[in-house]
Formats: sequence, C-alpha cells, structure tokens
Amino acid sequence: MGRIIAIANQKGGVGKSTTAINLSACLAEKKNKVLVIDMDPQGNTTSGLGIDKNRIEETVYKVLIGECAIKEAIVRTMFDELDILPANVHLSGAEIELIDSEERNYVLKNCLKDIKKEYDYIIIDCPPSLSILTVNALTSANSVIVPIQCEFYALEGIMQLIETIKLIHDRLNPELRLEGVVFTMYDSRTNLSAQVVENVKANLKENVYKTIIPRNVRLAEAPSHGLPINYYDSRSSGAEGYRNLAKEVMEGE
Repeated sequence: MGRIIAIANQKGGVGKSTTAINLSACLAEKKNKVLVIDMDPQGNTTSGLGIDKNRIEETVYKVLIGECAIKEAIVRTMFDELDILPANVHLSGAEIELIDSEERNYVLKNCLKDIKKEYDYIIIDCPPSLSILTVNALTSANSVIVPIQCEFYALEGIMQLIETIKLIHDRLNPELRLEGVVFTMYDSRTNLSAQVVENVKANLKENVYKTIIPRNVRLAEAPSHGLPINYYDSRSSGAEGYRNLAKEVMEGE
C-alpha cells in the first residue's frame, strides 16, 4: 500500500513544486514506484517533469469532475519508475465544479482507491492556499511535508498550516499527520538563514528534517529544462540535498 504524502504550505514561493518534483525523482531513483499528483493550477510540477501542460488533454481536473478515469489521465514520464497525474490552468475551475457536491472534500481520495496499491509513494503538490484542492489533497494523504523558506516570516506561515492540518485531522482525515518540516533556499552566506533554522527548531515541537536544501543555481535552472535536479546536474548540492531528503523520508516509514 503506497504512502500518500502531501507537500503543502499556505505561503507561495517556498519550494513546494521544487520539492515535489525532486523528492519524487529521488525516491524513484531508489527503485520506488512513484506517482506525483499536480494539484496546483499553475502546473509547475507538470512542466518541471517535462510534460507540456498546454497540450495535455486528460488531467487531474477531468478526473476530479468525473470526465475521465484516473488511469486514463496518468502519464509516464521519461524518468524510470516515475508517473504523473498532470495539471494545467483548467484545474482552477474545479473549485466551482465541486462546490455543490456533498463529497467535494473526498473526490481525490475516492479516485485514488483504484490505483494506490500500484505505487510505493504518491506525492501531492498542493496549491499555496487553503482551497478545496488543498483540502482534497490533505484528506487523501497519510502525512504532510512542509517546505519552509529560510526567511523572516517562516514561522508565522507554518503555524497557520499546523492549525489547518489539525482541523483536517479532526474533521475529515483522522490518519493525517505532519511528516516533517524541510528548510529550503538556505543561504549559508547569510546570518538570517541560520537564525531562521534555529528559531523554527526552538519553537516547533514537530519533526524537522536534518536535510536542509541549499539555495542553488542548478536547482533553479532545472525546471526550465523539464528535468529533476538528479537528472539535470546529478553532482550539484541541490541533487545531494534532495537525495538526502528522500533517504530520510524512506527511513521514516
């Protein structure tokens, strides 16, 4: 039975899609069968894995509104052991389409029943807001990984998310737990990054991963080439960081 992990933070620009892409690719590199679900209408995870989001017909949007089966929409990427359920801008319409449905919070969970046994890991990239898409992701997931950018307001954003996770746990998904927090965009040249890490660790009782993802030019370049970092530059510090994160995730089972 596959572990379903949501990558979530209600703040934008913290490295959610980067983490979804590269954690998935590094888990697949370890011979795990992995499915990435792009639940963000921006479709950055889709394009970051080499899929043209503007040309795909069957997407997670069509799955959610019942226009196609999930198996019809899953795309094999060019990377071994890694599949994706892609998204594009049409996904923003799901908010309206699902609003009157009694089961609107469980649509994704019900769709995943058919395929979750086929994967070791299912990684869900959430949008940067508490929308019906995020609620569907958290209702489907076993756990949540929270990327935090090393910036001044990092702690403020995560406290809001922890409250959201608690709410979803109490009302919709009693299995849900916070898997861990991962620091992203760490700049070793600044005191601020180190201070943020210490501040979050001191104030957070949750699991904080040992792995810290550095601010890395190659990591920033990789999505524009449609490649995860372990394929784009296997020896970069970004690739090393996400391989270490994948190892920690696997050890945390």
